[in-house]
Amino acid sequence: MDKLRAIGLFVRLADLGSFTKVAEQVNASKSMISKEIGRLESDLGARLLHRSTRNVQLTHVGEGYLQRAREILAKLDDADNFVQELQSGIRGKLKINAPMALGITDLSSLFSDFMLDNPEIELDIHLGDESIDLVEQGFDLGFRASSTPIDSNYVGRPLTRFTYRVCASPDYLKNHSKISLPKDLKDHNCFVYSYFKGKNVWPIEDGITVSGNLRVNNTMFMMESIKKGLGIGLIPDFVCQSAIENKEVVEILADSKKPMLTLYALYPARHFVPAKLIQCIEYLEQWFGDK
Repeated sequence: MDKLRAIGLFVRLADLGSFTKVAEQVNASKSMISKEIGRLESDLGARLLHRSTRNVQLTHVGEGYLQRAREILAKLDDADNFVQELQSGIRGKLKINAPMALGITDLSSLFSDFMLDNPEIELDIHLGDESIDLVEQGFDLGFRASSTPIDSNYVGRPLTRFTYRVCASPDYLKNHSKISLPKDLKDHNCFVYSYFKGKNVWPIEDGITVSGNLRVNNTMFMMESIKKGLGIGLIPDFVCQSAIENKEVVEILADSKKPMLTLYALYPARHFVPAKLIQCIEYLEQWFGDK
């Protein structure tokens, strides 16, 4: 017995209520349909139907089996559609949330390449550093940098790692007291990133409490004030790297211990993940792997 075929016939019979109508739909005889359903009942060891000359009624067991049979067939359809979508390329809409600075630096190049390679994709990208609920806001994908495990409500795929750098301009360092140890930062104008979980405690060595005259929710904004010699900042390396290379700022306390952070692609934990989302994440992993 082809059990999957028999389950399909049973669901059709429950929907149509007639062996004759099912036979017409599948181009088979009534007796063949009846035998298939009979074999299914025999295999299960339970009667699914009450048969009469006029109609077909489900037994109590049949009603429960029907619900589960529909779920099986729906999952099978989803599996088939998933493969077909993978074969046909990435298309459709993806709503994505990303941190502002990362979105303007690395991710702007990444998603430009992604759209060039996948012209049928439509991206709805929201940049912002505030913490949001991806599910509640209807996002398919989000990016988070963390040194701790990801919330179990999400699946986190690691993409790359980075750290923080303590940055100041050459002019600031020339005009202020020397910084040799992390504790020396207490005597300096240190800028604070508003959304930083440690607030005004920088994760250098065992933690250093800092203070300054600028608190801002964007590290790129902060970077401009650092370049102008106004103060010191704890900056992700993807934001400050080019400024360091161009000698606009100098990294200080380079040998002090700082946390390594992992950049995750996050998506809501669920049974069925759309093919376009899986293909997008695979693209992200390859893009960062090639850097």
